Amino acid sequence: MPGPDNLYVVTESLAKGKRNGLWIAFGLNSGVLVHTIAVASGLSLALKKSDEVFLAITYLGVAYLLYLAYQAAKEEPMNLAEASSSKKDKATKLYRTGLLMNLLNPKVSLFFIAFLPQFVREEANWSVFHQFVLLGITFMLVGFITFASFAFLAHQLRRLIQKPAFWKATKWIKVIVLLFMASLLLWV
Repeated sequence: MPGPDNLYVVTESLAKGKRNGLWIAFGLNSGVLVHTIAVASGLSLALKKSDEVFLAITYLGVAYLLYLAYQAAKEEPMNLAEASSSKKDKATKLYRTGLLMNLLNPKVSLFFIAFLPQFVREEANWSVFHQFVLLGITFMLVGFITFASFAFLAHQLRRLIQKPAFWKATKWIKVIVLLFMASLLLWV
């Protein structure tokens, strides 16, 4: 079952093309690098112990996802001819969206706190920090390949679907996905 990040890459790629999905994937995976460094340096454990900071990050994540849902709800349906000839979203905006989605999701930090240490060995030839970084970069590369695959597949589907009703449905699916992500951060 694809996660919320995968669904967002797919909906953006369906709505606006693979370029948008790929830039969001770059942002999402850059966030993985930040989480990796935080876990390797012990910062994530310190943040996890502070309930107030963890709750603040959670609420910031919820607010950002609600903002994205609001922006998606305001989008007008597009047709493929217009979408292909119109100017795409700026790469920096798409990258920043992916990065913020990842960084404002405290569950990613918790995942890295629980997951990465299982593969680190103090008796190994490399330092613990370098092992964390290597694992994080590996995770980042696999994640990007996954996100990129979703973006390319969604782009191929986009070429097949040219009915206005599809774009209306895509818009509301994106709104629902963002609202779902916000509610998961808030209540799970």
